[in-house]
Amino acid sequence: MAVKSAMIDVGGGFRAIFGCGVMDRILEDGIDVDMCYGVSAGAANMTSFIARQHGRNHTFYTKYAFRKEYASAESYFKNHNFANLDYIYGTLSNHDGEYPVDFEAFEANPTGFTVVACNAEDGSTKYFDKSRIHFDDFDVVKASSAVPIACEPYVVDGVPYYDGGIADPVPVQKALDDGYEKVILILSRLRDEVRQQRKDLPPARILERTYPAAAERLRMRYKTYNDEIELAKRYEEEGRVLILAPEDLYGLNTLKKNFEGLEMMYRKGYAAAEAIPEFLAE
Repeated sequence: MAVKSAMIDVGGGFRAIFGCGVMDRILEDGIDVDMCYGVSAGAANMTSFIARQHGRNHTFYTKYAFRKEYASAESYFKNHNFANLDYIYGTLSNHDGEYPVDFEAFEANPTGFTVVACNAEDGSTKYFDKSRIHFDDFDVVKASSAVPIACEPYVVDGVPYYDGGIADPVPVQKALDDGYEKVILILSRLRDEVRQQRKDLPPARILERTYPAAAERLRMRYKTYNDEIELAKRYEEEGRVLILAPEDLYGLNTLKKNFEGLEMMYRKGYAAAEAIPEFLAE
């Protein structure tokens, strides 16, 4: 009886190219998982992975991301979004875009998909499933990627959502509760990094005026993240979770990039994926 497996990509803006390397490697190795859990940029990475489009994510991070339409101060002033989610997951990704998602392949792949977002109004965690992604409609990926303050909340079915990383940043418990026995966890921070609260306090103060419940989740994100990482490490000792994380961030952060850093991070993810076949076979 095959082990039920899941993969989680926690996203992390430009650092999330680490996960693209992991996924390209396992596409080459012909490895499938039963369920993907995508948070923020991780959800975008996994859309290409499920569509089996090797190299697509790499092109987005190393080529398109340097365009001002993709992510820039100019985009922020023009669209109120530093990262132009409609450009990335619409203009470029729709069937008539520059590099469309192979939606037919995405839909045909039996791998499940859960996209994590945060309800801006009440702060609750929303888990969208694969059936909410339609042809030329990647709204749930946009919602999961809407970083507070850098982006406006993204409205799906009349409800405004923010980045899934403020609600359930490392959904390992969710995956195990859903019945998956082996979980590959892709991080985009160092595995032993303890997240600090201070960076989230200024945006939380601004967010409080419009969405107080989401502001509170943002204020407590550091604790949620740190607690979930500790839990993942305990499960790793039990052989239920495999944590893949970069050893260096190469000058990248959520909204900051450089070409050499992106390329290095991608290669490190590709190399880290070597551990996956043995983990799944145990």
